[in-house]
Amino acid sequence: MNWGHKIILVYGVFVAGMSFLAFKASQQNTELVTEDYYGKELVYQKKIDAVKRTSLLSAAVNITCNNHEVAVVFPVDFSLKTITGDVVLYCPSDAKKDKQQAFTVTGGGVNMPVPSGYRGVQYVQVSWVADGLSYYAERKINL
Repeated sequence: MNWGHKIILVYGVFVAGMSFLAFKASQQNTELVTEDYYGKELVYQKKIDAVKRTSLLSAAVNITCNNHEVAVVFPVDFSLKTITGDVVLYCPSDAKKDKQQAFTVTGGGVNMPVPSGYRGVQYVQVSWVADGLSYYAERKINL
């Protein structure tokens, strides 16, 4: 085998490898972080204000996960107030695993069941309104 054949062989292996990589890349799931990314970005200042309001509370919102259930316990600042909001279990790697639950409670907290197939890093995002003021808390958990 002379050097001309070797060059053609190396070039053929290179083309086959690049074709394989292009094929595998086209098979990957490429999702946006959220569907309405730009619309949410426009109202992000409201979220910043809600986070700031949450940091001024007497205690932090307690978000725990145990036995396939996420428990959110609000501080005593809300003990006699009616709270309405949403708890979102957000999976950054798969939008199909996102789960949302609306709630209305008077003081106390909220429990959200987590399906048994959920594994890996999840974010629990809690947004709520009490007395006309919005609040937001987020915690990273590993299931």
